[in-house]
Amino acid sequence: MVSRSVIAVLLLSLLAGLSGCGGSHSASGVSGSGEAKAGVGVNAYLWRAALDTLSFMPLASADPFAGVIVTDWWQPQGSPDERFRATVYVLGTQLRSDGIRVTIFRQVRNENGQWVDAPVNRTVTGDIENKVLARARELRAEEARS
Repeated sequence: MVSRSVIAVLLLSLLAGLSGCGGSHSASGVSGSGEAKAGVGVNAYLWRAALDTLSFMPLASADPFAGVIVTDWWQPQGSPDERFRATVYVLGTQLRSDGIRVTIFRQVRNENGQWVDAPVNRTVTGDIENKVLARARELRAEEARS
């Protein structure tokens, strides 16, 4: 089970990552609804929002045509025996709540110093998906104003 302090650190990191995202972003290559045109195979608002939301984690790979973002392992400050990795799937061309799926992986270091898989609190995944959706709506609203 994930300790409350680790969840708090993870969520604070997410919020910190979002706070730096207030600049002007262009969702180029999209129609007014964010649907993909040439260049991106998935909803550009969800794609950009997912990258923004997980920007505190090192990026391992990102495929905008398949809609898959994979981060590398990230260790919260003050928690050297625990690490997280995320995979995000942008599932379509429309900005919808079922258009994003986030999977979080967690490992802890055992007594032998080996990393072993550990369960992730399900609310963490839902919270990240909600932050991505909120950021995507924000990006769409910013583009509509400009």
